[in-house]
Amino acid sequence: MQIHDCNFTPLKRKLKNQLIDIKKHIENVIVNLDQNSSCLLNELDLVRTKFLEAEAISSTYYLNCFLFPFTSKYQEIAKSIYHLSQKNLGALIVIQREDPLDSLITPGIPLSAEITSPLLESIFVPGSPLHDGAVLVRKEMIISAANVLPLTAKTYGDRKLGTRHRAAIGLSEISDALVLVVSEETGRTSFCMKGTLYPLSITSP
Repeated sequence: MQIHDCNFTPLKRKLKNQLIDIKKHIENVIVNLDQNSSCLLNELDLVRTKFLEAEAISSTYYLNCFLFPFTSKYQEIAKSIYHLSQKNLGALIVIQREDPLDSLITPGIPLSAEITSPLLESIFVPGSPLHDGAVLVRKEMIISAANVLPLTAKTYGDRKLGTRHRAAIGLSEISDALVLVVSEETGRTSFCMKGTLYPLSITSP
């Protein structure tokens, strides 16, 4: 995937500190290997958790890099994703990049409204006539809501994917669109590009 030049220093610093912390824990595991009385299972589990956190921080950094060349409202989008995640409100947001998407999705309700976090959040409130489906974002505008995306035909073994995640993967398999997903069941957030889901580390804006 092509990465445009970007500079999000705080995220880089956070990732670097996380990797330094992981290195210290791994060194501790190696030192304790010679101590038969020491059980390393808890330490290894902690290292694994920290690696997952590092992956999420890294994906957040790259999400910003992928977004900012195509919309100046990426911070509003990130803020809305954070709030939706905190409330366990399912969401599906498509950011159009280079590829045209009109022929790839079933159109929903036209909006043509400037992107704001409150507006994006209100769309996905249960009971809203627009909450079931995907929001389409193009540059600084919310073009439409309640769009239907093509579902992926791939299977992932025993891993069960919900409709939102299958839709995100499906559209990203046939276009360069970036698709954001918030799970209604867990509140976990991710983004999808080129058919691959990446976890997001969403922190308070």
